[in-house]
Amino acid sequence: MINHLQGKLTEKNPASIIIECSGVGYYINISLNTYSKLGDAENVKILTHVQISEDAHTLYGFADDEERKLFRLLITVSGIGCNTARMMLSSMTVAEIETYILQDDVAKLKSIKGIGEKTAMRVILELKNKLRKEGHVPMANSPLRVKDEAISALVTLGFTRNSVDKTLDTLLKTSPSASVEDLIKQALKAL
Repeated sequence: MINHLQGKLTEKNPASIIIECSGVGYYINISLNTYSKLGDAENVKILTHVQISEDAHTLYGFADDEERKLFRLLITVSGIGCNTARMMLSSMTVAEIETYILQDDVAKLKSIKGIGEKTAMRVILELKNKLRKEGHVPMANSPLRVKDEAISALVTLGFTRNSVDKTLDTLLKTSPSASVEDLIKQALKAL
């Protein structure tokens, strides 16, 4: 119906934006990932998904096509609606969600607010083959794998998992392509 909107960004909040196109302001629900990718741009192009129900026509917006594709896959799963899919995309990146699905990591998916064990298992069951058909494979040197290996090493050295997790998240934001060794060295300085 509406593939994308391009216009002036008149309002920006972590959960929604308003884009003015030809004098009409469109209210669009977004994820935190899209919010961070928009930056301070005044003119934007947002890919959209329109959800039509009995009582509302709701627009969901995405900064890139990968996020919109995953959103559309997630809402095909029984028990996951648009708001839950948006919550998932706000809690984790597209790459993280896809990797957790492909690695059968129920615990990581369950850590998302509103996702219980049964729903996490259903997401994995219904989307794993679809992601593989599209050519998605968990990458050996993905930031998730690097982070998991660094956590394991630092916890073995006696640090608490919570403090290690927070420190590594901060370090990965500044240098997402860091190797396991570099990440551990930086974490040891920060802890």
